[in-house]
Amino acid sequence: MVTDEPKGRRARSVPRGRVSRLAQFGRIAGGVAGGMMAEAARRLADGERPQLRDMMLTPANVARVADRLSHLRGAAMKLGQMISMDAGDVLPTELGEIMSRLRENAHQMPPAQLQRVLDREWGTDWRGHFRDFEQRPIAAASIGQVHRATTHDGRLLAIKVQYPGVRDSIDADVDNVAALLRMSSLVPADLGIAPLLAEAKRQLHEEADYLREGATMERFGTLLSTTPSLIVPTLEPSLTTANVLAMSFIEGIPIERLATQDQTMRDGAMRALIASVLRELFEFGLMQTDPNFANYRFQPESGRLVLLDFGAVRPIDPATAEGYRRLIHAALANDREAVRNAAIAAGFLGAAAVARHTTSFDAMIDIALGELHRSGPFDFGDRRFVGILRDQAVDVVTDRAAWHVPPADLLFVQRKISGTALLAARLKARVDVRDMLAAL
Repeated sequence: MVTDEPKGRRARSVPRGRVSRLAQFGRIAGGVAGGMMAEAARRLADGERPQLRDMMLTPANVARVADRLSHLRGAAMKLGQMISMDAGDVLPTELGEIMSRLRENAHQMPPAQLQRVLDREWGTDWRGHFRDFEQRPIAAASIGQVHRATTHDGRLLAIKVQYPGVRDSIDADVDNVAALLRMSSLVPADLGIAPLLAEAKRQLHEEADYLREGATMERFGTLLSTTPSLIVPTLEPSLTTANVLAMSFIEGIPIERLATQDQTMRDGAMRALIASVLRELFEFGLMQTDPNFANYRFQPESGRLVLLDFGAVRPIDPATAEGYRRLIHAALANDREAVRNAAIAAGFLGAAAVARHTTSFDAMIDIALGELHRSGPFDFGDRRFVGILRDQAVDVVTDRAAWHVPPADLLFVQRKISGTALLAARLKARVDVRDMLAAL
């Protein structure tokens, strides 16, 4: 039996049924509504005129949402992670810190619930497969938690166990998160996000299929087999099911700890990762689109990056890759008009939005081109330009008639690119990105 109470993280059962999960969303909505009323009363008492967005995005409200989504796990928490990661430097500091909880470890399953899952997947005699199975998870995330195990022949494995009910709750969770966004007025009612929600459901269903993830992990292992700076776990097919993924355990430190290493090591690691992203987009036509920092480990002794979690791998439409290529070539030519036209053609920008805010978009393009064409390696740690870009974007962001939903394929690719840049900024890496792009 798995009986020990793990230390450091609270164990909370994953709500399984549709009714119980809907009740959790009801608690989120009720808690946020109560928080908004309290914030409105406080602002009125201070002589202020409350704005809906300000009442919604208080630290207390975001903390309520983060805690509830962590409890739900599954698609609900995954979408929260995506929102917090994609927001990058856009969220105010205090809100960004709270939302970052969703990029860290989730609550884990209680031992009895874990036991039931493994009994169902491997049979009640499953412990006979192992010399040792560590009942305390080494990681807990949105869709599953990971345990370390040793086989009788001495092989060290990482066992990812999916939370019960995750696959069955995906569609309802996505719809409920969308409803919360609508309720909060953070998303205009007439913004056409239905195709994006459908694509999010499709990809989340794929991420919940561990047999598929095992196959994509093997494929990436083959594609990167001649790249010494990167390492991918190997699949253990005899123990892998649709809900349990078994793979080799590879030692490494969390990627964020690279921030304490010397500049050369940080630069080398990010150069290798950026090169891999470019190969995925332009060479493989296949991209792992989840840039969560927990999906990377680092080996200081060998200098290699360990790549984890291949559930979010998706084929890339050649038209999407070509759109990026045209945009890159225009940027390297330092041609503002060509950049603007390429961004519209690819779907990054809406033509109507550009027509309404040409001056703002041109100013943002000029800032980006200025950063790209600075002499020397690009300093990801220098974030001064982000605030300038944010200021230029204010008019566009506040004009809801100018909001535009890019194609889903583009959004998933851009999520990986933006997340990689965010990691490079965290590590204060310096990489000659211009030369890497010029080689495309």
